[in-house]
Amino acid sequence: MRQTNRLKPDSGALLVFILTAGVFGIINTEMGVIGILPLIAEHFHVTVPEAGWTVSIFALVVAISAPIMPLLFSGINRKKVMLLALGVFTLSNIISMLTSNFTLLLITRALPAFLHPVYVSMAFTVAAASVSKEKAPKAVAKVFIGVSAGMVLGVPVTSYIASEVSFTMGMMFFTVVNALVFVATILFIPSMPVKEKLSYGTQLNVLKKKIIWYSIIAVTLINGALFGFFSYMSDNLRTVTEVSYSVISVLLLIYGLANIIGNVIAGKQLATNPIRSMTFIPFALFTLYICIFILG
Repeated sequence: MRQTNRLKPDSGALLVFILTAGVFGIINTEMGVIGILPLIAEHFHVTVPEAGWTVSIFALVVAISAPIMPLLFSGINRKKVMLLALGVFTLSNIISMLTSNFTLLLITRALPAFLHPVYVSMAFTVAAASVSKEKAPKAVAKVFIGVSAGMVLGVPVTSYIASEVSFTMGMMFFTVVNALVFVATILFIPSMPVKEKLSYGTQLNVLKKKIIWYSIIAVTLINGALFGFFSYMSDNLRTVTEVSYSVISVLLLIYGLANIIGNVIAGKQLATNPIRSMTFIPFALFTLYICIFILG
């Protein structure tokens, strides 16, 4: 599908930067609460497993909406869709920052999650369309930095702010990032109407391939293991390993950096021997989690 006309080189670079910041803001909102679950439990007077629903409900909504929402918004002006997503994220973060009701907090976590796959998928598509065909992979790679940065920087920074200042200020960090990208989108991103819209049926034809469903199941299970562990990592470090919140922030940063290094290594391995790599990863994760369970 052709999205937009090619932009000028400088405009394309600015667009990619704004998209990268936008993806960072959205991933930061999704993942940032992972490092502050004990603080959420304390702030809202709930248990840590109950606080974990702030992560689970977001992830669940993303999983359900990912195959549907990008399709529904595929024919709408890209700029309008991005503003809608960023606006909903900003407003939801403001409410999350101010509320003292845990149920309302969960609602404000669930609502923006519907637009998470819309913005992220659109960011990659628009980035690729904003530059020449030869530079498209590099533009997409730059936007993907926002995904990694959301974990590498977002989680430990949020954890540090919330533990050193307050839970409210941690949520304000989410709000400020999304609000700044919202304003930048209004000011610097041009209108991007869709010139050629594919039918829903044509876009859904890809789901007829069995390999797609195998891949979806595998990614779902592996990510469930990864983020299930990551979600309660801070609480485990606090209650079992008994380290301070400052140390937890550093360990979360190390975890995020390891995530980036792992992506680089995995990319090279998948390019040379994909079958061996895909067989090795589940067993490696299983072994690591068993060691963590035994050693604490």
